[in-house]
Amino acid sequence: MKSLKSAARRGSIIAAAGVSALALSACSAGQVTQTADQVAAVDGNFAASTDPAVSVRDVTVLLNDVTGEAALKFGASNEDYSGEPVTLESVTVDGQDVEMDAVDPIGQDCVLIGDTADNLEAMPQADEDIACIQYTETSLENEDFPYGGNVPVVFSFDFGDIELDATVAAHTLPAGEVDRDYSTPGPA
Repeated sequence: MKSLKSAARRGSIIAAAGVSALALSACSAGQVTQTADQVAAVDGNFAASTDPAVSVRDVTVLLNDVTGEAALKFGASNEDYSGEPVTLESVTVDGQDVEMDAVDPIGQDCVLIGDTADNLEAMPQADEDIACIQYTETSLENEDFPYGGNVPVVFSFDFGDIELDATVAAHTLPAGEVDRDYSTPGPA
């Protein structure tokens, strides 16, 4: 026959373990995980016309640190209920004209995507029968834009301008294709 003390001790250990497990599981109950709301290191800027029928999203000046080339990444969309197309006449970055292919007017519920040639090539292209999306390669002279800095960008449409500041960022490296040197010098 076991003593009453050992049964009480065993019971209190089991109770303590149960309370600990319950407390640990309750620590994160109902909480958002730490990574659930993280976004890209450089999030492109957004602006819209005053009515907001036309908007530009994800506006970022991209720099290629290998070639020194610069480009403007953006998406312009026409959400006007009137059904009227809008025409993007020009884009400037810090007063400098952005070079881009000729584009058609942007119809209602249509999008114009501007990006580097490499990024456009890597981007899955929408089927023209399903989605109303145009793609245009952009480029501009790199006037020693500072990484992480902001520069003024003006989108000139046939109805007026949309102005905003865009962050200057490095181009995204292809996953798994870049060998980063993780070695660091040891103590001297």
